[in-house]
Amino acid sequence: IKALPANYNFEIHKTVWRVRQANAKRVALQLPEGLQMFACVIADIIERFTEADTIVMGDVTYGACCVDDFTARALGADFMVHYGHSCLIPIDSTAGIKMLYVFVDIQMDNAHFLDTVKFNFPPGQSLALVSTIQFVAALQAVSAALKPEYDVLVPQCRPLSPGEILGCTSPRLDRHVNAIIYLGDGRFHLESIMIANPDIPAYRYDPYSKVFSREYYDHEAMRSLRLQAIDKARSAQRWGLILGTLGRQGSPKVLEHLESRLQSLGKDFTRVLLSEIFPSKLDLMSDIDAWVQIACPRLSIDWGTAFSKPLLSPYEVNMHLIVSQQDHSCCSLIRGASCIAHKHTHTHTHIHT
Repeated sequence: IKALPANYNFEIHKTVWRVRQANAKRVALQLPEGLQMFACVIADIIERFTEADTIVMGDVTYGACCVDDFTARALGADFMVHYGHSCLIPIDSTAGIKMLYVFVDIQMDNAHFLDTVKFNFPPGQSLALVSTIQFVAALQAVSAALKPEYDVLVPQCRPLSPGEILGCTSPRLDRHVNAIIYLGDGRFHLESIMIANPDIPAYRYDPYSKVFSREYYDHEAMRSLRLQAIDKARSAQRWGLILGTLGRQGSPKVLEHLESRLQSLGKDFTRVLLSEIFPSKLDLMSDIDAWVQIACPRLSIDWGTAFSKPLLSPYEVNMHLIVSQQDHSCCSLIRGASCIAHKHTHTHTHIHT
């Protein structure tokens, strides 16, 4: 255990206990790329203190939607541990395999974060605090410490934990909120809540570098580019329907719904199964006029312009097919008109920390 970083909680004791309790014979370990460097150490610990052998799943894991219980089961595993993401796929919904989610809670310098917030925001302001699952525990602690001086909001978008956001799902906030503060590195998750709340200033605190920055997103450009893709797809005669097979990204029910809609409109379509979607792969099927991918909505939003043919999300193709949508308090990027977006350059301004 000493070989693992002290501020990362891999819940080793709990994992060993659960594997023993389940009498597991083969344990599959699935980690995102940022944690795979610890996979062999964890595997050695499990094999030493249980009767199970282990397999490390090497396929890419982008998020909570990529839980690959199907592959783990096909490899003969009877127990699976998924690291670094929350329980988006319930443990009772996996394919005949027992599941354990380990969030990998990361400890940070809470005092520096609190000093940074107090330096940059006057008392009495309304602040919305969000993060990824690794920092949700820290988020709860710092929000409690800030409440005597600020109107602190830790929003929740069920089934996610309070304060947790995903790259595809974030809450819509009341406009009285003065600022969004994202606790975490990178922009992928932050952009999700920026897309959902275009009128609220957003800030990012990187717990690794301890840099606090103002973040920007070009909402006008994103709407323009996504609407251009939708308009271009209106003349499509033959559609390609991509069902994502990376973990649990794809939804067969959404695929069936889109097939039904296209059939009712007399449109031809081809079904394609892909674990990862690349422009070069789709260019091989030149007879397709427009694509809709049932995998990750951010793929269309962030990288849609890289494809030679329109690459729409299910929500966008429903716009094309004139299917009415209801408003939702949680902004899933598969639905909600304010969520049609385009990835902007990683623009930010450093602020005193």
